[in-house]
Amino acid sequence: MERKPPRRTRERILETSLRLFNDFGEPNVTTTVIADEMNISPGNLYYHFHSKGEIVEAIFAVFEREIEATLAAPTRRSATVDDIWLFLHLLFEHIWKYRFFYRDLNDLLTRNRTLEIHFKQILAHKVRTATALCEGLVSSGAMRASSAELRALAINMTVIASWWLSFEYARDPRGGDESERIGRGVFQSMAMLSPFLLGDSRALFERLAAEYLKSP
Repeated sequence: MERKPPRRTRERILETSLRLFNDFGEPNVTTTVIADEMNISPGNLYYHFHSKGEIVEAIFAVFEREIEATLAAPTRRSATVDDIWLFLHLLFEHIWKYRFFYRDLNDLLTRNRTLEIHFKQILAHKVRTATALCEGLVSSGAMRASSAELRALAINMTVIASWWLSFEYARDPRGGDESERIGRGVFQSMAMLSPFLLGDSRALFERLAAEYLKSP
């Protein structure tokens, strides 16, 4: 059986840092803590990253590449209610994977100009994607909404998707599992659409919501 090559130290630093940042918050994790967790010397870590800020930026570069791909996918064709539900699950799972960015966002943005600029662009992309999804439903006759209502819906869905996990954490820091928190966020995002849905799309949403609400 062919053995996998060992992961490089730089990759291990990023993986360990992401886990520690997610578990304890980026402001509470130092490079010394990261090195201790990996059982390497601070000098070895410093060889790859000269500061914690460089580690954060390297993780953010991967996060940005992945989330931009996720946001681009559903606008390649007109989406159904089922498609949007699935897309939101994928988006929430991605946000969960890098949740420290959202939980520690205000602090990070005040310290890092690169993150400030790029995160603003990500939020704008979220709004564009949500707008395109809603416009697709309107054009197919699955939803009725004015331009102003579409804009408000897109922004509100972006707010929920971006900060739902922070709300969940503040409400119950030590309770609930990942799937439950993600499921509740997806449901709340979809609930924004429900008053505007028509016919079969409204019926499909109600079936999906019923399945979600009866799940443990």
